[in-house]
Amino acid sequence: MPGENLSRDEAQERAALLSVDSYDVFLDLRSAVGETEPGGPAGEPRTFRSVTTLRFRCAEPGAASFADLIAPSVTAVSLNGRDLDPGEVFDGSRIRLEDLAAENELVLDAQCAYSRTGEGMHRFVDPEDGEVYLYTQYEPADARRVFANFEQPDLKAPFRFEARAPEGWTVWSNGAGELVDGVWKFAGTKPISTYITAVVAGPYHYVTDSYSRTFDDGTKLEIPLGAMCRKGLAPHFDADDVFLVTKQGLDFFHDHFDYPYPFGKYDQAFVPEYNLGAMENPGLVTFREEYIFRGKVTQTSYEARANVILHEMAHMWFGDLVTMVWWDDLWLKESFADFMGTFANVGATRFTDAWITFANRRKAWAYRADQLPSTHPITADIRDLQDAKLNFDGITYAKGASVLKQLVAYAGQDAFLEGARRYFKRNAYGNTRLGDLLSALEETSGRDMTAWSRSWLQTAGVNSLTPQVILDAEGRVAELAVLQEAPESHPELRPHRAAVGLYRREGGTGPLVRYARAEADVDGPRTIVAELAGAEAPALVLVNDDDLTYCKIRFDEGSLATLRDALGEITDPLARALCWSALWNLTRDAIVPARDFIGLVLRFAGRESDIGVLQMLHAWANSALVNYAAPDWREEGGALLAEGALKELRLAEPGGEHQLAWARFFAVVASGEADLQLLQGLLDGTAKIDGLEVDQELRWAFLEPLAARGAADESVLAAELARDDTASGKRHQVRCLASRPSAAVKAQAWAAVVESDALSNALVEATISGFGQPSRRDLLAPYTAKYFAAIDRVWAERSIQIGMDVIRGLFPSLQDSPETLAATDAWLTAHEDAPPALRRLVLESRDDLARALRGQARDIAAAG
Repeated sequence: MPGENLSRDEAQERAALLSVDSYDVFLDLRSAVGETEPGGPAGEPRTFRSVTTLRFRCAEPGAASFADLIAPSVTAVSLNGRDLDPGEVFDGSRIRLEDLAAENELVLDAQCAYSRTGEGMHRFVDPEDGEVYLYTQYEPADARRVFANFEQPDLKAPFRFEARAPEGWTVWSNGAGELVDGVWKFAGTKPISTYITAVVAGPYHYVTDSYSRTFDDGTKLEIPLGAMCRKGLAPHFDADDVFLVTKQGLDFFHDHFDYPYPFGKYDQAFVPEYNLGAMENPGLVTFREEYIFRGKVTQTSYEARANVILHEMAHMWFGDLVTMVWWDDLWLKESFADFMGTFANVGATRFTDAWITFANRRKAWAYRADQLPSTHPITADIRDLQDAKLNFDGITYAKGASVLKQLVAYAGQDAFLEGARRYFKRNAYGNTRLGDLLSALEETSGRDMTAWSRSWLQTAGVNSLTPQVILDAEGRVAELAVLQEAPESHPELRPHRAAVGLYRREGGTGPLVRYARAEADVDGPRTIVAELAGAEAPALVLVNDDDLTYCKIRFDEGSLATLRDALGEITDPLARALCWSALWNLTRDAIVPARDFIGLVLRFAGRESDIGVLQMLHAWANSALVNYAAPDWREEGGALLAEGALKELRLAEPGGEHQLAWARFFAVVASGEADLQLLQGLLDGTAKIDGLEVDQELRWAFLEPLAARGAADESVLAAELARDDTASGKRHQVRCLASRPSAAVKAQAWAAVVESDALSNALVEATISGFGQPSRRDLLAPYTAKYFAAIDRVWAERSIQIGMDVIRGLFPSLQDSPETLAATDAWLTAHEDAPPALRRLVLESRDDLARALRGQARDIAAAG
């Protein structure tokens, strides 16, 4: 309904009229237990009572406005002691407020619905023991599903929560809580935005610790720490490591921000069926419970968890203490948190190589997003909440973080951090726009931030940097230049502070090492790097060495030939990761054929020391095969990948993380009868690979390809679920069930996701994942027309999160033909008036499909 999609103009009008003094919110959560699923009588949603007392001022007495609430029903509404008729003032998403006084009190008593989509108050029933768990998730605008409010980030206020819960439960919120006469009462918060308030309730397993810090002026800070998860995950919960990273992060940010953590306690809740990685609710950060590892994982997983912990912690300052006025400046929190997560990981924890992961993994996300037709400046034009929801993307996060890394190189780290410190102190508990931060950075750096911002924050697209080497008669560098290009659609050439590295092979055939490096201000179409004149002729020129800027790296012909012969010989792991990333971009751009990239992976990935880079190479190689390889070569390419993966699996150190990574990759690419027999043997114990422990998570990884190839039927999967009768096991089983190669199975999966809303968000995701199996594209062919016939209705009827999952996840990308592209174009032409967010999702999928077809054409041409 239109009222749910708050526009920027409406928010600006309301902020000009109203200011909020306080919220008091009472929630009665006792209805979470009891009754039969899925809800109340006749399938109505299960609800809980929510009573909000909202005190606010109006700059124009007598004016009208509205409050936000999405709820099945409202019991009573009172404005300034005057009872209002809920049927007249509540339309399902807004409460009309008329004849406002200078000072106002709104009291609203409602029945709000528990969620199964991860939006609002999510209710989860653990299949392992029947216990019920609740948590809230609001960003950008789902607090209105739990209590009445003014749902926009610039109307901050203190919050005080109370909750009544089932006996034996514990309830947590942003402030410290205690149980008084059967009601959980929580300390009031500092002024914060609605979207970062939080409630977690249930029989969670809870572990405590504490952090203390004495500052230079003698003041002491004590922060109670807590961490929680479902009881079923408690045996796997390594809370000590979570607390270790938490304390390291608090020390790091206190050292660099010069502003003590301002929100009292610091709880971290790992919750089920979570849509995001995590959410920065002050005092009660929520994470997806997959960050609790049920089986053996590589250090990449621990590094990623630490990065997320630190990302959310950085938000306590960037986002919670100082918040953007509107979602246009979402980057003011997300780009900074993404940068600071890696910055702190390297500076404070054991993960000192995290910038390699950033260069290889996070930037790949940014490069893809920045080449879609929906690309946008980092400071985006966010018209409404649907726009905001879709802009939690690779540009806002990873490109923004990359640009901040460039800003640190441009302005200097000390000036950058001092600018941040001034920004916090000037704007604490307030709201800001772009100019507020830039003015602080201009003061501390002495640089012109207006021009920098115009180039980097207010334009879209990614530049390509290519070296141009001219040798003199003696074979030395006469001139080395960097050529900068931009796509026609986004022609901005930006100023780059970049390093250029020259590499040679020791002794002519030995390792590739850097022997010369220079930093330069690359600006315009051609920049001469004068410091490198006279150097020995390089075997490899790496522009953006050390990954200082955000760009697509290109190579001259000599460098590309060196990489084809000796990529694995590069001794520096960051330089090697940058070369891999550049080659992947060349593959996606249909410059390097997919089979050539796969060949490089088969030749050199086994020598990759960085486990995160190796796992990224596995993902890219599989994507190259599925999306960019010539269709008639896929079977051969898949066999080559499976053969190479098995070879490296057997060569890897027994029991090591490289062995585990290769085992998982082998499962992904296994296709032939011998491959499937080996997987089955590893499952039933008739086959062994020295050192490989097949734990429960690896068992499911092996079962999925067996199910997808018709070698594991429903009874096998039921038996495995009996072995692992947990929430995680159920998700795995649902995915494997939907993977089976049967027309009836695909029809059942489609109906479960598209024609019904009975599945929770986690099971929708699992079903979609299993449905789209590239090994049987023929079974998916009938669903192209069905997809385009259904998506308008899905978008209109389902929550935005489920709508996004369905529109993206079921797009017929595996029907990679000009006919599918034409069908997509026909839908876009016929639906020019569709909601912009829906059109954006379809346009992005169309672009991925068109890119895949270009890659396949390149691969076909390479085969001759």
